[in-house]
Amino acid sequence: MNDRAKFYERLTQQVEAFTGPDVHWLSTLANTAALLWMELDTINWAGFYLKSGEQLVLGPFQGNPACTNIDIGKGVCGTAFAQRKPLAVANVHEFPGHIACDAASESEIVLPFYAKTQLIGVLDIDSPVLNRFDQHDVSGLQKLLNLLANALPDIEF
Repeated sequence: MNDRAKFYERLTQQVEAFTGPDVHWLSTLANTAALLWMELDTINWAGFYLKSGEQLVLGPFQGNPACTNIDIGKGVCGTAFAQRKPLAVANVHEFPGHIACDAASESEIVLPFYAKTQLIGVLDIDSPVLNRFDQHDVSGLQKLLNLLANALPDIEF
């Protein structure tokens, strides 16, 4: 196991501590965003967007104020949600329809996430560094989100 895999395994174990029958799902997401903000290097935003109708609305996050509503299918977040697959964008300025919430952002990773089997939103992480995210990040963050999917209750939006 490489160092990055170990790093994400440790993060996932820490997130597991934020879950449980007595922990509200919103608190779990807030603490997860805070942990990612604290532990990931060279990022400038980490948080969640949650499905509401035909949009994603700003959820728990860490970083500068952000866009509050993103249409499903638009920008990196809306596209990842609509396609139900992770997107690691090396240069956001080259992504068609990129929504610039923070002019300092250069790269971005977005992963859809579930509560049980219901797709409820995306995890979004931005970086001021080009090419910040790769398949190791996708894999590590996906394992973290798989833990959340099993820990979060069924949430209807």
